Amino acid sequence: MVTVGIFDGVHLAHQAIIQNLIQKARLLSGESTIVTLWPHPRKVLDEGKDTIKLLTSLEEKISLLEVTGIDNLVVLEFDKQFASTGFEEFVKNILVDNIKIDHLVIGFNHQFGKNREGNFEKLKSLSERYKFELTRLDPYLINSERVSSSKIRKLILDGEIKKANNLLGYDFFLTGRVIGGNKMGRDIGFPTANISLNDPNKIVPMNGVYAVFAYVDEKRHEGMMNIGCRPTFETDCNQPVLEVNLLDYSGDLYEKEIKITFIERIREERKFSTMKNLAVQIAKDKILIKDILSSVKKR
Repeated sequence: MVTVGIFDGVHLAHQAIIQNLIQKARLLSGESTIVTLWPHPRKVLDEGKDTIKLLTSLEEKISLLEVTGIDNLVVLEFDKQFASTGFEEFVKNILVDNIKIDHLVIGFNHQFGKNREGNFEKLKSLSERYKFELTRLDPYLINSERVSSSKIRKLILDGEIKKANNLLGYDFFLTGRVIGGNKMGRDIGFPTANISLNDPNKIVPMNGVYAVFAYVDEKRHEGMMNIGCRPTFETDCNQPVLEVNLLDYSGDLYEKEIKITFIERIREERKFSTMKNLAVQIAKDKILIKDILSSVKKR
């Protein structure tokens, strides 16, 4: 039993395909196999352009796929040579000859091969020629809307974290390493840890203040996160800064690995006339964020 896809985000629609695959494999006493591509094809085909940011790095995607309960995961390197592979060549050389496919499960709009020529009708013809079963699943809908990676990316870029999480089936997260900052947060009583992303291609939510959980040394901590240009302190902004204040942590975070899960965006980033006014607002943010995170813990 095989399914093929990019699986960026491993969201609820992906999970539905995977669970269908696993169930079919168990019924037939077979093994479930996911074939995925890396890097994302648009990173290769749109070379030199301001192309998409991804919901998951390769390591994150592998981790999310592994916990679904699949038996095998195949990661194929996507490069320009691979991009020129025709869909029939892909099916025969990789799925039939190499993986020995007996059943292929795909999403309702799945296409692959050079110029995405491999649609369902052509796959059906190939399944008859090469003697494997083919299952196409219906769209996965939430509130009559189709779940897709592109829709989730847009929600995250718009700061709509709660909506994005509902489509992901888990809380959106990013991972990185704590680096040195300008320590201005410490001066106003709210020390922050600046984060350098492990994968520069990872999507970053819209600028603003967020209620988050931070995982350090496998322990979860409440946190409030600011993404943006720190306009109260800075006049220039070439790249957004990611900084988090842990509400229940004491100790040195420098150089530690940290995972941030996003729960809710509470406000936009804005400039304050004085550092005192900023500190007053952050104190209010902290109260609201603790209330939000407390309600999450009780679910």
